[in-house]
Amino acid sequence: MFDGKMKALTFSYDDGVLQDERLIDIFNKYQLKATFNLNSECLGREGQLSLSGKQINHTKVDAKVVKKLYQGHEVAVHTLTHPHLRKLEKDEIIFEVEQDRLNLSRIVDYQVYGMAYPCGGTNNDERVAGIIRDYTNVKYARTIDCTYAFDVQNWLYQFNPTVYHMEFDKLFELGESFINLKTDKPQIYYIWGHSYEFDIDNTWDQFEEFCKMISGHQDIFYGTNAEILLV
Repeated sequence: MFDGKMKALTFSYDDGVLQDERLIDIFNKYQLKATFNLNSECLGREGQLSLSGKQINHTKVDAKVVKKLYQGHEVAVHTLTHPHLRKLEKDEIIFEVEQDRLNLSRIVDYQVYGMAYPCGGTNNDERVAGIIRDYTNVKYARTIDCTYAFDVQNWLYQFNPTVYHMEFDKLFELGESFINLKTDKPQIYYIWGHSYEFDIDNTWDQFEEFCKMISGHQDIFYGTNAEILLV
């Protein structure tokens, strides 16, 4: 149970980009909580991505603003430099993950325990997950493999989200199902993405509409990843 409730909602956002500020404003407006996964060695780095034929800002937030910007939410590991962990040796994986965790813990002034795997596609495997479990202080690690379901997962080192936020039809459909769900067992609606993706086709209003719809339900616990997964 989540603070006495059977249903819990959480969000997970990667890369720590400037667009997170606008996203956090939306979350705070509707009293929603999220986890933001940051690359500590990339903080403050300017950049752009070419997506759908458009140049999208991919500048990372500065380390000096991290603590204040993400206050009330959770900061989590995304590795130091965003490498593909399956291609690294054991010691390299440990360093990328644990040093990022230590850096972020120092920046936000609390112990960081969460993580999201960097890179798209198959960005994790049993070897990597086992190394993270056995040799770092990370307690959960999110994949990008969506389940489109709400069932609680016991293996937290390859935790699969429910849905990717840009699948708007699925996002709303699952949201309505979750709101109407009557259950006697714990259920989690877990949404992931990158805030810069709303800039591609200016879908900020569409996402805010979802946040308005999913918020304010007395039988749903709204929490960060850690508040929900590490109970």
